[in-house]
Amino acid sequence: MPVSFFDSNVLLYLASGDALKADRAEATIAAGGAISVQVLNEIANVARRKMQMSWDETHALLNTLRELLIVHPLTVETHETGLALAERYGLATYDAMIAASALNAGCDTLWSEDMQHGMTLNEGLRIANPFRGT
Repeated sequence: MPVSFFDSNVLLYLASGDALKADRAEATIAAGGAISVQVLNEIANVARRKMQMSWDETHALLNTLRELLIVHPLTVETHETGLALAERYGLATYDAMIAASALNAGCDTLWSEDMQHGMTLNEGLRIANPFRGT
């Protein structure tokens, strides 16, 4: 069964002031999907540092995401796959780790605003920007 994986940059719009992108993000995750612990870490960092969210608000957002999406752990295998993807496709290291997590989770779509929309990795993962055209 095809599964979606979400980059942190998509999920952070749920707590942003951008209503259009928040609505699009919410609609995209409505069918469920997966994230990694790395995504949770990135969200916590941005929520606290850039969005100035309180600890209570940050925990509430993270708890909501953990309830809605399947969370996959970070492993040495994910790390090794990520390094190979970074080398093969020229991806930034952290982007490659997100893609590796998506592949290791058996996902076929990676929703990301920052990576190249429409790119398909030979390993069977398609990158898509849910905000394209908004």
